[in-house]
Amino acid sequence: MSAFLIWLCFSVLFIGYGIHAFRSKKVVPFGFWTNAAVFAVKDVRAYNRAVGKLWCVFGIVLAFLGIPLLKGQNSPYAMLSILGVMAEAIVAMAVYVVVIEKKYREK
Repeated sequence: MSAFLIWLCFSVLFIGYGIHAFRSKKVVPFGFWTNAAVFAVKDVRAYNRAVGKLWCVFGIVLAFLGIPLLKGQNSPYAMLSILGVMAEAIVAMAVYVVVIEKKYREK
């Protein structure tokens, strides 16, 4: 149960970051852990909304992926959580690069 609660705390952090990005007036980089410069953005507000939605969806899906942890941390179902997060992260990066970056990059 404690593993699931910790999992939910991280989900809430991602959702909170999404809300922050959604409301921000300045360009919010997708990877908050990097110091890389953000590309020139055509429409800052729409870009931030798209990034914010992506982070919020990421957090919600992350919370649902933690449900197998309710059976116990040593349950074989915990593997679903681990593999699900790997797939979710890859999908989130692909959506950002293929959809969001392509749509809002200034040419």
